[in-house]
Amino acid sequence: MDKVFVRIRGKLHDLWRAVDQQGNVLDVLVQSRRNQNAARRFFRKLLKGLRYVPRIVVTDKLGSDGAAEREILPSVEHRLSRSLNNHCEVSRPPIRNRERPMRRFTSARHAQQFLATHTPVNNPFQLRSHCLSADEYRAARDRAFPTCRDATATDLVV
Repeated sequence: MDKVFVRIRGKLHDLWRAVDQQGNVLDVLVQSRRNQNAARRFFRKLLKGLRYVPRIVVTDKLGSDGAAEREILPSVEHRLSRSLNNHCEVSRPPIRNRERPMRRFTSARHAQQFLATHTPVNNPFQLRSHCLSADEYRAARDRAFPTCRDATATDLVV
């Protein structure tokens, strides 16, 4: 789990993101605060969408994350580390790269709607090409387009 600052109409908001061990973004939530209530809200939203309970939760060293995690997921191991959070840190550039041409977000609601759609569309296209042969890479790209089409309800032309 990671938090990133997003500027919306001149005010800083927090973009909370959860990422699995493969680097796929599981869920995002835009909030104006960074406290225990915000962390609790994010954990509840994440668990509702996951349909399973994670074994380990890795967060940065913000105290509100641990307090909310202990309350909502008491049986889950919680690790506080910056280096274990690298998958989450690496998942940030696609959001930033998409945000720039849009000239930032106009409201927190707009940011939440966009990012909730962008996440399932972007995940299948983030392939580790160095681990795949050319044929496997093409097949994975071909499988990604129907996922994108389902998430956006549009047809993409390659």
